[in-house]
Amino acid sequence: MDLVSTLAGSMLEGFFPAGWDLAKIDQLCSNPPEAITERQPWWHERFEPIPCDDLAEFDVKMGHEIARAIYRARRDGRPIALILPVGPMGMYRWAVYFLKEWNVSCEHVWGFNMDEWSDAQGNTLPPSNPGAFQNAMEEAFYGPLGELTVPPSQRHFATKDVLPEYPARIADLRKQGAELVVIFGIGRVCHIAFWEPHFAAEFDSVDDWKSQPYRIAAKLHPLTIEQNAITSFKSRTTLVPAYANTIGPGLFLGADWIIGGADGVLGRGMQWQGMSLWMTLRYGPDPWVPSSFMPTQPGRLFFLRELAGPLTPECH
Repeated sequence: MDLVSTLAGSMLEGFFPAGWDLAKIDQLCSNPPEAITERQPWWHERFEPIPCDDLAEFDVKMGHEIARAIYRARRDGRPIALILPVGPMGMYRWAVYFLKEWNVSCEHVWGFNMDEWSDAQGNTLPPSNPGAFQNAMEEAFYGPLGELTVPPSQRHFATKDVLPEYPARIADLRKQGAELVVIFGIGRVCHIAFWEPHFAAEFDSVDDWKSQPYRIAAKLHPLTIEQNAITSFKSRTTLVPAYANTIGPGLFLGADWIIGGADGVLGRGMQWQGMSLWMTLRYGPDPWVPSSFMPTQPGRLFFLRELAGPLTPECH
């Protein structure tokens, strides 16, 4: 007796993304934990999943990877465009630490926040609001860098006026020799940024889906709302907006290098991200599982080893 066998006629019938193969997902999650790093045919030859034993190791390694990309571009005299998430967040403290230790100025960095909460018209929270992603980035990354920070004119946030300019601005930087680095987390429903799985139903081909650069006022899946209620709003679902402005696969699938993170461990042996991690690595590229395309690009995905499982019931 499980979800697959009891779904018909239940309140969850039609709730999950229509393109999900729930039996396949269950099979993926049944793999032994040590198998999670086994290479798959569709992975990019320079894609590497990196397990971390605890959150401290995860934050340091991911922060170092971000700082190293910024340093490398500075050393080579190249601009660098960073697509930046708000979640995970602990890595920013270490990125700041390494950049300050190495005395690396970020004058050559252009930052593009990948998403922002919105209403149904794409209006966003004021930057000073504690829940705004712009506020989070200023507090966690741009502010602590001090005199080494990214110039304010080179910081871009996903408002309904600025987000549509992302493709042209990034394309212009690429023409100047910039490297595009996409930093990301993985959503409960396997979104990247807030590009949700149910958007797949709107497109006639994978190529059409992959070409989409952004979306204003994207409708969020209920599991995305609950994920954020748990991870960012201390369970207070009523504070989580139902819409967001977000980049799309036309931007997050064009990376020269990706830096991913999965740290979704809770307490008492519980977690929320193990299934999403297995789907990312093993489902195979599918628009109904947006994160499944990330291993097709070069880069690293850092994850807490605990997320690999075993994903079996525990009583507490």
